[in-house]
Amino acid sequence: MDSSITNSNSEQLPTKRIISIDMLRGLVMVLMVLDHVRIFFTNVRFRPTDLTQTNIPLFFTRWLTHLCAPTFIFLAGVGAYLYFENRPQTKLELSRYLIIRGLWLVFLELTVVRFGWIFEPTYSFSAAGVLWAIGWSMVVLAALIRMPIPLIATVGIVLICGHNLFDHIHAEQLGRWGWFWVILHEPKMLMPFANKSLIISYPLIPWIGVMATGYAFGIVLKQEKSYRQRFLLRLGLGLIAGFVVLRALNIYGDPSPWTVQNNFSFTILSFINCQKYPPSLLYLLITLGLAVFLLYLFEKHRFRIFKPLVLFGQVPLFFYIVHIWLIHLMAILLAFPKYGLKAIIMPFIASSLMPADYGYDLPMLYNFWIIMIVLLYHICSWFKGYKAKHPSKWLKYL
Repeated sequence: MDSSITNSNSEQLPTKRIISIDMLRGLVMVLMVLDHVRIFFTNVRFRPTDLTQTNIPLFFTRWLTHLCAPTFIFLAGVGAYLYFENRPQTKLELSRYLIIRGLWLVFLELTVVRFGWIFEPTYSFSAAGVLWAIGWSMVVLAALIRMPIPLIATVGIVLICGHNLFDHIHAEQLGRWGWFWVILHEPKMLMPFANKSLIISYPLIPWIGVMATGYAFGIVLKQEKSYRQRFLLRLGLGLIAGFVVLRALNIYGDPSPWTVQNNFSFTILSFINCQKYPPSLLYLLITLGLAVFLLYLFEKHRFRIFKPLVLFGQVPLFFYIVHIWLIHLMAILLAFPKYGLKAIIMPFIASSLMPADYGYDLPMLYNFWIIMIVLLYHICSWFKGYKAKHPSKWLKYL
């Protein structure tokens, strides 16, 4: 049985945790660790998706991790729906929870997570990343949940499909309101205070759309098993097919058209290489299509080998915070013998600013990744046990 339910009948509706969701969430979190290990330990000084400099293994090491943010935010929307359905509460209570939870995530992004990325106490540089996007999307979702599910789905789809119509609008054109457009749609650096910069990596419009569609999608997971499996398969393959057709037309959905390269392999790379910041329609079609298809596979098959992923998927926020600090601390420890105390303040997340002789080749990055996953499994196992033995209201926010 793929779902945590109160009845052994496999056709009953899930009432508690759905194991396939935890497994999918755990999978993308493991991929996320790979991406962040690459960021902290790489010896590459260019973007892995830069087709003029990359190679196929490096490209796919980055491209596969594109699944992470869309899946994570989509499942956050699904989780909000299931949280409401599985508990006796009003929508007002759910709205209050989403607002508190969302603002808490934004706070963590700008404090605990920020220092996990870079040990720089003056706050001269900060970044608004994935927790920022999830947090503010939850705040918006707190208002959207008052609407009927079909209308919420429509809002989400319109935001996802339509936001590329505004790619030609830039913050400089909007005068003193330019900062607001940066937060909504155009990744840029803001200067909220003198000598204090804030990089908006995750503009909100498309991510709000992803969370809203995730919330509306939650109703599917309350259906009987055979129906939801058929739906997941058709939707996943449909989104992937939609990506292929729209990308082939090369007329809408991503600011960078694909082009024929020097060989067939790199032409394929150009075809699938879509914009993440902000996530284009095509980027979301292929990533969410793959995510839904994987969810179908995890619903259909037990995949015992993937069972450890469930643990990660059940403690996502704790995992997210700990993995950043753990990777950063290991990077400092390995750099310390060569660079001394300077290693503590090295800008690992900006490879172009790192010493030319720093970093490791791709095979070594995969070794570091495996080590991190093993360490994180034991840490998360301890935390899950502690949380079960010490139930308290504040722990639910981790």
